[in-house]
Amino acid sequence: MPPAPVSTPTASARVLPADVWHPRAQAHADRADDLTRVWREARERGEKHAIEDFLFTYYPTRVAQLRRWHPGAGTVLADADEHASWRWYRETTLPDGGSGAALDVAAFLADRGDTVAYVRALVGATASRPGSFGCFGLHEWAMVYRDARAGRDHRHPLPLRLGHDGTDAVVESHRIACSHFDAFRFFTPEARDRNLLAPTRERQPALEQPGCLHAGMDLYKWCLKLGPAVPGDLLLDAFELARDIRYTDMAAAPYDVSSYGVQPVAIETPEGKAEYVRRQRGFAERGQAVRARLLAVCDALA
Repeated sequence: MPPAPVSTPTASARVLPADVWHPRAQAHADRADDLTRVWREARERGEKHAIEDFLFTYYPTRVAQLRRWHPGAGTVLADADEHASWRWYRETTLPDGGSGAALDVAAFLADRGDTVAYVRALVGATASRPGSFGCFGLHEWAMVYRDARAGRDHRHPLPLRLGHDGTDAVVESHRIACSHFDAFRFFTPEARDRNLLAPTRERQPALEQPGCLHAGMDLYKWCLKLGPAVPGDLLLDAFELARDIRYTDMAAAPYDVSSYGVQPVAIETPEGKAEYVRRQRGFAERGQAVRARLLAVCDALA
């Protein structure tokens, strides 16, 4: 592939000198290391982490990808020869005659314009709706419903906190209203008809709502999809939100997570339901703030 042509920054472009952006890039890498330390240390010991592995398997990414800082569109990095070789970057001549690198928005949109439009539509639709806070995380229970009776192994190596019969009883005594397709598609066959909704991939933009824990975690996925157009602090904020949600998602699940030092959110009790909703509302508020910033990124690219 031939190198991108050299360009000059527009009048509205912000130029960051090397002594400004180098510390930002290092601080970003340090923060990424802090956020991924538990998972990395487990991996170094050759151990699986039943809670955090999800962040690196369901959302396939690498720590190196999280550590790589991007300023986002509209910012030129002075003396950034390495960046100029990265995908969707181009070399830029600065007003003082020096060189820099910046995101080539035209090239990025040529490759990812459809993705930008989809993310903008989905995230915007989700942000426009009120949150729903009555699901109590029962999607995870529906994913193992009647597994033992059907002779299936449940989804995680962790034991079930209430056992198979107790888990099935919780599902049978509750109303299930999961709006998220990527959770619903993992329901056991016996649980699918118990859901009040029938999410599909096509209906995802019409059903996503900000109270959904998985919709909150997916903000990390959308930031990854938009890659270098997303500023580094937004990517890590989305990852941190996804990590925090994941711990609650598993604490409220039927699994016994005490081996990870995590106390259960016993959603089968009134107290557990209240705690789940309290956390859910907090995640929804954080998620809406991330959505607003992600929408701003999409709009800036248009």
